[in-house]
Amino acid sequence: MDNFKNMADLLLPNITKTPDFYEQMYKPRNLPEGARVTRVAPSPTGYLHLGTLFVSLINRLVADSTGGVFFTRIEDTDKKREVEGGIADIINGLKRFGISIDEGFVEPTVEQGDYGPYQQSKRAEIYQTYAKSLIEQGLAYPCFCTEEDLSKVREQQEALKVRTGYHGEWAKHRDITYEEAKALIDEGRPFVVRLRSPGSEENKVVFEDGIKGKIEMPENDEDFVILKSDGIPTYHFAHAVDDHLMGTTHVMRGDEWISSVPKHIQLFRLLGFKVPKFVHISPIMKLDNGTKRKISKRKDPEAAVHFFAEEGYPTSSVIEYLMTIAASDFEDWRRANPQEDYKKFKFNIKKMSASGALFDTDKLNDVSKTVISRMNSETVVNFLLDWAKEFSPRFFEVISKDTEYAQKVFSIDRDTPKPRKDIIKWSDAENYCSYFYDELFTPCYSLPEHISKENAVKILTAYKEAYNPNEDKQQWFETIKSVCPAAGFATDTKEYKQNPEAYNGNPGDASTIIRVAVTGRTNTPDLCSIMQVLGIERTLARINAAIEEYSK
Repeated sequence: MDNFKNMADLLLPNITKTPDFYEQMYKPRNLPEGARVTRVAPSPTGYLHLGTLFVSLINRLVADSTGGVFFTRIEDTDKKREVEGGIADIINGLKRFGISIDEGFVEPTVEQGDYGPYQQSKRAEIYQTYAKSLIEQGLAYPCFCTEEDLSKVREQQEALKVRTGYHGEWAKHRDITYEEAKALIDEGRPFVVRLRSPGSEENKVVFEDGIKGKIEMPENDEDFVILKSDGIPTYHFAHAVDDHLMGTTHVMRGDEWISSVPKHIQLFRLLGFKVPKFVHISPIMKLDNGTKRKISKRKDPEAAVHFFAEEGYPTSSVIEYLMTIAASDFEDWRRANPQEDYKKFKFNIKKMSASGALFDTDKLNDVSKTVISRMNSETVVNFLLDWAKEFSPRFFEVISKDTEYAQKVFSIDRDTPKPRKDIIKWSDAENYCSYFYDELFTPCYSLPEHISKENAVKILTAYKEAYNPNEDKQQWFETIKSVCPAAGFATDTKEYKQNPEAYNGNPGDASTIIRVAVTGRTNTPDLCSIMQVLGIERTLARINAAIEEYSK
């Protein structure tokens, strides 16, 4: 034991605290029985990934369902991959999508909670303290192997067709003495600290995954690195120490970490920690040439949640869509509770799919149409202004001049039993409403093939004389019918259907002619309402312009 103690002091001479110091510093959480403490621990290596948002949503739901805590921890031990602004992008992204944070980084530069720092690069002394304790117990040791040394070992293992890795007889420095280590350190040789694994691949580790059920795997026998040569921990070691001290009850993360669970369970037990519950979430997949693959930062623009912000998908649409992936019974609940906040849904991780769901753009669009259709015009305009200010300055300038007018534009057909679903995302809005704004309107006088320009002129000329901007929808349609004879159109649709050869068109055709003249389109929301919003001067000006065009 003295040899191990001397080794620990040799390797980490500046560490004077003991694990007990931190055990006293970070007291167990005082939470109701059954409350779950969850976390998301991303690395600041770029934009917020859709997978991180999805995992964060699940962690937030599980914490909420039990009166627990959800916190953020930044895993920035790999400084080579870190990008400037990475933390801000992650935290602001979570907030943008309504994922509230109880502890940790609640703002890009603000940490909150009693278990910090919540950034691994600031916790080096804590990790080194626990590592020193393992060395003192003979459960960890220094390794001076270079990359070249490790490559040679791997080549030998491959030649002998045995399992590769730093384990058993291949663990060169597993039994290094204090004197040997000191001599190498005096030479200036860098070293890492490895776990001296007591495991055997012949033994099995069995654990119950919250989604995938019972999993049995070989016990870890690899002497893996716990501290790198710069004294910074690997993910495995930092995860064990942090989730213990921070009181994490459920480690919910991507299922690419399942293969590491034997290492993690072994670490928790050797450190004397209670093993948390593991929940491994299947990734969101893409279909690529008939093959499923994990959604990729490199290949898929929608892998970055910033994509959804730029396109103008309401955050509630994205979350609503992710909920359909997360819970197999969510859509049935939503149909029964169309207006309820999704947070009132009773989420159960047992309802999650054990295999990855395919990202379905059509499904997302359908969900988003429904979400927007349920918004009142004031809400639509407010969201639209926020989006346009950031992503479409010209459109923002146009619609922000008169927000009351904008609300009238987006109120058409919105307060009906079955509101129209014309808008999928805010980037669609400019095209949707362009004919309401002279700055955006481009006339288009294309008529259906069976309607001649001559008859269009006759209908428009007659309607211009009969037009009354104060008519309600029923009166307006009666006026449309009244001008039909001017172009030889039937005044009644049934009458036209009974004898189409006798007429040049029907009331629907007459309204189409007016619609094209006023909006440049053959399909729009209620035309009577559109004309009321446009006003009499603009409506008549467009009818006159159409008459002039068709008369050429």
